Amino acid sequence: MVKSGPMQSDISNIQSNHGLPVIDLDELNPAQHEAVIRTEGPVLVIAGAGSGKTRTLVYRVAHLLEKGVAPENILLLTFTRKSAQEMLWRAGRLLNDSCSRVVGGTFHGTANLLLRRHGAALGFGSSFTIIDRSDAEGIINLLKSSLGLTGRDQQFPSKRIIINMISGAVNKSIALEDLVFAQYVHLSEHTDDLLRLQKHYQEFKFTHGLMDYDDLLVNWKRLLAEVPETRQAIASRFTHIMVDEYQDTNLVQAEIVRLLAYGHDNVMVVGDDSQSIYSFRGADFYNIMRFPKSFPDTHIIKLEENYRSTEPILALTNDIICHATEKYSKTLFTRLEGTARPVLFAADDERQEARFVAGKISELVASGVRFQDIAVLFRSGFHSYKLELELASGGVDFEKRGGLKLTEAAHMKDVLSFLRILANPRDNLSWNRVLLHLDKVGPKTAQKIAAQIGQSPEPFQLLAEYPAGKTWEEGLRRLARLFDDLLQETRPAAMYELIMIYYQPIFERLYHDDYPKRQKDLEQLQGIISEYADLQAFVDDTTLDPPDSATSHREEDADRMILSTIHSAKGLEWEAVFVIGLAEGRFPHAKAELGEQWEEERRLLYVAATRARKYLYLSYPKELMTPDRQFRRVGMSPFLSELKGGLFERIEAERQSPPSPGAFAREAGVAPLRKSRDKVSMSDLVKGTQVSHPFFGIGMVVNLGSVRTVDVLFERHGLKTLHLDYAKLTIVTD
Repeated sequence: MVKSGPMQSDISNIQSNHGLPVIDLDELNPAQHEAVIRTEGPVLVIAGAGSGKTRTLVYRVAHLLEKGVAPENILLLTFTRKSAQEMLWRAGRLLNDSCSRVVGGTFHGTANLLLRRHGAALGFGSSFTIIDRSDAEGIINLLKSSLGLTGRDQQFPSKRIIINMISGAVNKSIALEDLVFAQYVHLSEHTDDLLRLQKHYQEFKFTHGLMDYDDLLVNWKRLLAEVPETRQAIASRFTHIMVDEYQDTNLVQAEIVRLLAYGHDNVMVVGDDSQSIYSFRGADFYNIMRFPKSFPDTHIIKLEENYRSTEPILALTNDIICHATEKYSKTLFTRLEGTARPVLFAADDERQEARFVAGKISELVASGVRFQDIAVLFRSGFHSYKLELELASGGVDFEKRGGLKLTEAAHMKDVLSFLRILANPRDNLSWNRVLLHLDKVGPKTAQKIAAQIGQSPEPFQLLAEYPAGKTWEEGLRRLARLFDDLLQETRPAAMYELIMIYYQPIFERLYHDDYPKRQKDLEQLQGIISEYADLQAFVDDTTLDPPDSATSHREEDADRMILSTIHSAKGLEWEAVFVIGLAEGRFPHAKAELGEQWEEERRLLYVAATRARKYLYLSYPKELMTPDRQFRRVGMSPFLSELKGGLFERIEAERQSPPSPGAFAREAGVAPLRKSRDKVSMSDLVKGTQVSHPFFGIGMVVNLGSVRTVDVLFERHGLKTLHLDYAKLTIVTD
């Protein structure tokens, strides 16, 4: 899988003119060329899927520098740091090393940079700590307890819902009470308490030098809107601004872009209204639609030549989106040859759908398509359960996208807490976590000590002199000595080594069931921290741009096929793509209302279909299980019903005879998993074994635990941890 766009080597596009590099703009198509050279005034680039938007941004950066714009005056905003780094690296290959001095990164990363430099104007110190979602939920739990909002009312919203509300109000730029009555009316009786919690949450963060992700954007906007001299300084510095994936911005980010361009309006935003699918994160589809009103005299450029997909695939995707009620009209075209029409398969049920997909994958692999060039996409994670069972029974390895980031795991947060304290001694949340590691210290004692440390001008001295109880005095003194040693170090890698000497026995005690497995994560963290010379930069990066789980980067996983939600697949592409579960009531989602929600679901299907380069398979089951465990007949998604005839090849269930799992494995060239006898012991089980439970039904083993426990993913009941002495499992055989 690769990022979209033409893949010709950029370095080949350099000509020589008296020893100076000259960018060959003739390598661009006419629309890309216009987007690159129109450097003054507001520009909106509507970049269709696979139309080379990244290439366009790369050339524009290089062109600006070639024209004489100083790299420090260019700001490139993207939605991942990796995207910005890749673009600037490619621009450097086109021009020279000056591209490395261009300010490029995410909205949140740039906000962090500017707030550390200018935040004093709003009352913030430069050593604030950035907290992630789980940290925020932890603060809410502390506040719920201190405000007496726990225990007395079992119906009071959970910490997860409360953070959803507070963050949702920020991202949608509405008052919390308005959001409650619009989306959580069943919880409206708690509005006063929720407002009180929100107020204390903001005060807690400010007092302890903390900012969550939303604060970074809100405070950046405040800095630009409320401090004229700072706005002038920042706008004067960034004379040319580019924003990627503009359709994914929320209202706060759109206002930041408007304020950043104060006095010059040299802004180019690139995006595709047809790929706006993140409203659940606060993205506002109408930002890209109203951009010409926000910036009068906007010049609109459309990138419509597709470099990814064959013509039959584009014909279908164009037809999907042409039914959208509100859009920038565009028609993608391609010069890529291809005759394979997309395939639509109507299965009798989900099991037959899974077997169809498995069979087609075996055919593709047999024809020379690599597993890593195949992806199966779906709307929600649970839609792939039956396919997971089918693939595992055939011995086919796959990666399912999603889950925790590396630094979101509990043991990783433990280690990071020490480092966050060193960066910001007022970080109450990290102090609380570190103190709870001490034997005989409970939550109340930890909170009491952390509160006093946070208020002290000499926090580490207070820790060393704190009057400890007899049962935990030795542990507290050992912790104080650790911080004494850490304060003598300047290199993050050396700090990490000292922390691990202290933390290792605590780690093995807290996670005694599986600490050897978790140890690999800590080893990966050691490798990451060794690349940093500055502690604050490391702490910021692990929160703003956390690395993926270690299991996602093993070399032996290189030839695994991908199972992914459509949201996680955006921006990627594969040779062959399967989109499953395209049934009425499932796609669009059963609760999607006509209007904005319905249209976003249409765009979601468009995004899924445009990931395919050569082969596209669409499928749906004619029977689904309802929440009350009843089966009902369903038709295809209404989005498929709208398509013109002739755009796809339709295959009915009775026309295909799916191979058995064993046959699939043989055709795909992999060894099937071992079958065993009916009675189960730990030695009979491996990851991927199909088992049956008298109540939960058919499931797949996903993990073998210790003390005769096993994690099983059941088709209808999800993930369960079972003990083999009591579970009465049997192995399912062909």
